[in-house]
Amino acid sequence: MKRKLMANVWRDDDQYVARCVELPIVSQGDTEEEAIEMLKEALELYFSEPYPGSYPNIRTVEVEVDAA
Repeated sequence: MKRKLMANVWRDDDQYVARCVELPIVSQGDTEEEAIEMLKEALELYFSEPYPGSYPNIRTVEVEVDAA
């Protein structure tokens, strides 16, 4: 089964950092592509752990934002 997750990617000094938006998983690499590939690997390991039911329930929330 495939699952789509979102990631933030940014440059931090001489490395790229990739952070999963929905889960507390972060990785890094020398290039943006490498950081994303390392994040994919970390996420696959996260989901392969044998802890059924321990995955977080992700919800969407709406907040009022002042348009100042």
